Amino acid sequence: MSSFGDDWFKRFKERKGFFFPELDKMIEEMEKEMAKSFKEMENTMPRDMVRVRRLPDGSVSREYGPFVYGYSMKIGPDGKPVIREFGNIKPGAGTEGQPLNLRDQREPLVDVIEEEGEIKVLAELPGVDKEDISLFLAEGTLTISVDTPERRYLKELDLPVEVDESSARSTFSNGVLETTLTKRQSKGKGKKLSIE
Repeated sequence: MSSFGDDWFKRFKERKGFFFPELDKMIEEMEKEMAKSFKEMENTMPRDMVRVRRLPDGSVSREYGPFVYGYSMKIGPDGKPVIREFGNIKPGAGTEGQPLNLRDQREPLVDVIEEEGEIKVLAELPGVDKEDISLFLAEGTLTISVDTPERRYLKELDLPVEVDESSARSTFSNGVLETTLTKRQSKGKGKKLSIE
């Protein structure tokens, strides 16, 4: 838990007697359960998600994270909602027997914009340089990855339509990667043939 969290709990405990005794007991039980959960999480999370610092008074402070989860939602061209998750942890992970499923790679926030003859894929990749980004397009899946000591991102995005792989153009500015792909032209509806 961060030093902010430690300070908050310390200040909260000093208010004992302020609430009803039953509520104080319930809060104590919640604190014990949270401490137990953090201990269990610490054993299953990647090493780089746990930082231990020795404070000037000799005590040890543990910091966890970063834990990132979010989603974006928009209405697709067919009128149905499109929800995309991002981050490095999923909701409900680590509870009631569920595995923690914490990844050391973060999924970036991605948006797919379908226009008349093309598709634009926007990905937020803060804190990286253009040279750190690897893009790969194969069989309708666009893979975006970054692997540096400071930042690790990975997104495998299934494109909504077939695209011409040779048409891909990408730019990177202010932490936003924009990839534009031309839609593959449909082969038409066929032709009525005459019988001789």
